[in-house]
Amino acid sequence: MGVSILYRRPNATKSGFFSFLNPMTPDIWVYILLAYLGVSCVLFVIARFSPYEWYDAHPCNPGSDVVENNFTLLNSFWFGVGSLMQQGSELMPKALSTRIIGGIWWFFTLIIISSYTANLAAFLTVERMDSPVDSADDIAKQTKIEYGVVRDGATMAFFKKSKVSTFEKMWAFMSSRPRTSLVKSVEDGVQRVLKSDYALITESTTIDYITRRNCNLTQVGGIIDSKGYGIGTPLGSPYRDKISIAILSILEDGLLHILKEKWWSGSSCLDEERRETGPMGIQNLGGIFIVLASGLVLSVFVAIAEFIYKLRKTAEHEQRSLCSAMVDEIRLSFTCERRVKHKPQPPVMVKTDAVINMHAYNDRRLPGKDNMSCSTGMTPVFP
Repeated sequence: MGVSILYRRPNATKSGFFSFLNPMTPDIWVYILLAYLGVSCVLFVIARFSPYEWYDAHPCNPGSDVVENNFTLLNSFWFGVGSLMQQGSELMPKALSTRIIGGIWWFFTLIIISSYTANLAAFLTVERMDSPVDSADDIAKQTKIEYGVVRDGATMAFFKKSKVSTFEKMWAFMSSRPRTSLVKSVEDGVQRVLKSDYALITESTTIDYITRRNCNLTQVGGIIDSKGYGIGTPLGSPYRDKISIAILSILEDGLLHILKEKWWSGSSCLDEERRETGPMGIQNLGGIFIVLASGLVLSVFVAIAEFIYKLRKTAEHEQRSLCSAMVDEIRLSFTCERRVKHKPQPPVMVKTDAVINMHAYNDRRLPGKDNMSCSTGMTPVFP
């Protein structure tokens, strides 16, 4: 219990041409755009980096030395758009690292689209209110809306004695115009709130009772000054302990709450029926951005592992150092203006002088014979 502000219920906000953007705050839209750009760029880099995203450009000619990568920069952006719009695309990742990116991006878009759809439905069905003031600080900072208290009441005494700067400023405003700011009773204050641009500051319990019976009125902000109520008895009265025990008993049994609901909810105008909804901010959707970033980091490490594993096998096959193979692969992979590159070739096999002399010797010694054991003699030569 305490002091609060009674004000008339504000008008509903008007829908605009771009009201479809309202379910999310502007910073969330910016974060989604940055996430889309980041994922597309990371997908492009990882796809070029991973050797498992390169495949034969001509499936009917598997012996070709040309391999192709479909994840160009434009195709990577198209893949992100298709996923974000829940339509998909003809591009499908093949490497484990790119599949991790695709999977985490699909999960991200699933949560974003579901949250947007649910909040958009709430925006279309629930009436949102645009209030000019939301707290005591808002009222103290302006002079357009007049406000006041019941003359010679407990709330007036609270403002007169308060040492808080905001409340001192409010009391200075009210005391400077007592004829218009102070009212004779709560009933007069309620009528003035309904008929003019006026806010009445009174006990929150009274405001709760009034707003449940008049749908045109509402409580603005929270409780300004918390206080409690009690029953006074003469000093040394034998009824003091009995009354205290009785109050605690009905409070623990829930009877006090039942009595409040019986006498307070005398109308169908309840706060629960006038719920308002607001746009989702980073505090609602921040977790999904963390999941997305974690998935991107994981895909980078997997791509590095794929790259090293594949290049180690390639280096062994070509019988050269791992470092030289990595340098050549990186140089070819990140040639952004080309979609194709030449795949690694086995060492060139040429005949040496010893083999040629052996062939000549066999031809002289065994004319007409099948010298298959010598005719196929090849040895690798590396430039």
